[in-house]
Amino acid sequence: MPRLPPPMEAFSALATAAYCPRQLYYRRKHDDHEVPAEASARRDLAFRYDQLLDPTHDLRTEPVAVTPTQFRSRLGAASERLDAWPALVDPDGREVLLEGKDARGIAHKLLADPPTVSVVSAGEPPEHGVWGPDSVRATAAAKALAWEHGTGVDHAYVEYPAHGVVRRIRLGTRRKAAYRHALRAARSMDGPPPRLDEDDDRCGACDYRAECGTRTRTLRSLLGR
Repeated sequence: MPRLPPPMEAFSALATAAYCPRQLYYRRKHDDHEVPAEASARRDLAFRYDQLLDPTHDLRTEPVAVTPTQFRSRLGAASERLDAWPALVDPDGREVLLEGKDARGIAHKLLADPPTVSVVSAGEPPEHGVWGPDSVRATAAAKALAWEHGTGVDHAYVEYPAHGVVRRIRLGTRRKAAYRHALRAARSMDGPPPRLDEDDDRCGACDYRAECGTRTRTLRSLLGR
């Protein structure tokens, strides 16, 4: 009997595996794929940059996470720094389904010249670069685009629109290695992976914290270390 190919993984599953494999286990267990309304509203900002940069538009009515001055200053800096800014404002494709060799999912923006992708995060950006899960998701989308079009894709974009931040990332060896690690974790999962260490910052906001059983130390025990 011929050997079946490995399952196609979703971009979102790989990002979750990069964040916490145990969270992915519980998400699959509960078949939980719903995107919170607040996250959708924040991501929608990435498709209205021209409107949001208009000084007559009242940003206080929008789900931005910084002051109007900070928001417009950051977006203005991105527009001057990035050659692809016009394509990010008006992309060739929006919410495009891509299917690669190993993974499939939605690229929030598709840019044509040169071919690349942008993924949009509802969260807060790190001080520099992008978060690991966002990097894995962007890498997965870029690799799927390269597979579909038979062309190389050497960079991608990650947007944090609620904070007015857009970052270009190079798809180098480390990012691809992190992608492969997340892919292996997602594919090999047949039970709950080990818990994260106690007091990991990721556990506090996890929807599955009670079921997972991860414990956090008291302030007294932390001070007594």
